[in-house]
Amino acid sequence: MATAFRRFGKRLLVSGTFQNIAAAVVHRALRFIYWSNRKSADSDDLVKAVEGKLPVIIALWHGQQLLTQFVYPDNNSVAALVSRSRDAEINARVLKLSGVTVIRGSGGRERAQTARKGGVGALKGMADALADGKNIVMIADISKGAPRQSGEGIVALAKLSGRPIIPMALATSRYHIVEKSWDKTTINLPFGEVCLKLGPPISVPRDTSDAELEEYRQRVTDELNSVTEKAYRAVRNGA
Repeated sequence: MATAFRRFGKRLLVSGTFQNIAAAVVHRALRFIYWSNRKSADSDDLVKAVEGKLPVIIALWHGQQLLTQFVYPDNNSVAALVSRSRDAEINARVLKLSGVTVIRGSGGRERAQTARKGGVGALKGMADALADGKNIVMIADISKGAPRQSGEGIVALAKLSGRPIIPMALATSRYHIVEKSWDKTTINLPFGEVCLKLGPPISVPRDTSDAELEEYRQRVTDELNSVTEKAYRAVRNGA
């Protein structure tokens, strides 16, 4: 009986109906959390920051991205990279409910790993989306890899497309950290303060060598860690 129940539960979790319902519930909850937090006076203005630079590549950290789809006023001009894994299906559907175009795929630090996970096709899809005028949102660090260390994928995309990377972090004063998660996923909570911080644009020239690409990867890491620290400091000081 227990085995049959587990099998039923697995079938339920992967059913389209269940995933649609779960995505709708999660989307509404996240939207409520975002709008119930008052905006910090230290928040940066994303629209002004990207003016004259569009389209751009928005860089985020794993576990810090739950509310970011509510920041930009025109999600019809935004596409996001989401892993092809089954675990990411509900996340993909939540983004679609926010009006974001979803590109499926993921990559690793090594090129062979990137190809195996569909990263090559995803890279081309994102480059095509940028060429069509869409902004790209991309998690910079690698799933189950070293947290808060940028992978090669985002700098490779900037080099290929010629579009700038904008490091972005969003923090709320009330939150819960899932300590057992590899990336210390942060669950934002309502009725506090929210702050958005942006780093300076990072452009990667098309003639950048592999050795120089590593320098840009480290720069993305440093800038993302910097804006993350600034966002949390702002809400701590304002709370």
